[in-house]
Amino acid sequence: MFASVRRYRLRSGSIDDLLHLVDTDFAESVQEMDGFLEYQVLECGNGEIITITTFKDRRSAEESATMAADWVRDTLTRRFDLARLEGFVGEVAISRASEDVTVPARY
Repeated sequence: MFASVRRYRLRSGSIDDLLHLVDTDFAESVQEMDGFLEYQVLECGNGEIITITTFKDRRSAEESATMAADWVRDTLTRRFDLARLEGFVGEVAISRASEDVTVPARY
C-alpha cells in the first residue's frame, strides 16, 4: 500500500464550506481511481487540513497527488485562499484498522 499525504492551510473562507465541497466533489472522484483504498481528511484547527489517500500501488498514489493539485487549482482557489504546505507519497509501513473504518464519514 502507498499513501499520498498533503497538508493545507485555509487562509480565508469557511472551513465548513471547504470540507463540504471536498466531500461532495473531490472525494467522490478520487474513490473512482484505480487502486483506491481509502481517503481521509483531518480538520486540525486553525485552518489546517491534512488529507491522506491510500492506494494499492505507488503510481496511483502519485497520480492522486497530481489530481489533488489540479483540483485545488481549478476548483478551490476560486472560492478559498488555500495554500498547499507539504505533500508526500510513501509506502505504508505499518497499518491497522477496525471494521469501523469501512463506514464513510460525511461532512
